[in-house]
Amino acid sequence: MIEQVQRPEGTGAAGQVQPGAANRPLLGPAFADELARAQRPEGLRFSNHALQRLERRGIELDAQTTARLEGGVAKVAAKGGRDSLVLVDGTAFVVSVPNRTVVTAVDGSNMNDQVFTNIDSAVIA
Repeated sequence: MIEQVQRPEGTGAAGQVQPGAANRPLLGPAFADELARAQRPEGLRFSNHALQRLERRGIELDAQTTARLEGGVAKVAAKGGRDSLVLVDGTAFVVSVPNRTVVTAVDGSNMNDQVFTNIDSAVIA
């Protein structure tokens, strides 16, 4: 989310403080607070491809499965993984860890002869 930043009252065009403005408080949250909020994970997203695979293969995600998937992604993120295979109850999810995006999903019955490439980590959640 991008929000427009407005100059605090009492600052000039180049951000110089105008006379008498030294004691005025700055409006809005501190930069550090905004940066921390922007970097906080807000749950997993599913790519269009992953959504199609879930629907086509009849893979249903309940709250418990989703929580385990998110937990697996958190573990991989803590270890520095970038593109990971996360296994949850016989279903394989390929996840872009920095983007917190599920790229594809394969259930156990479709996993025969599947080759997963371009991953750097795997976790059983």
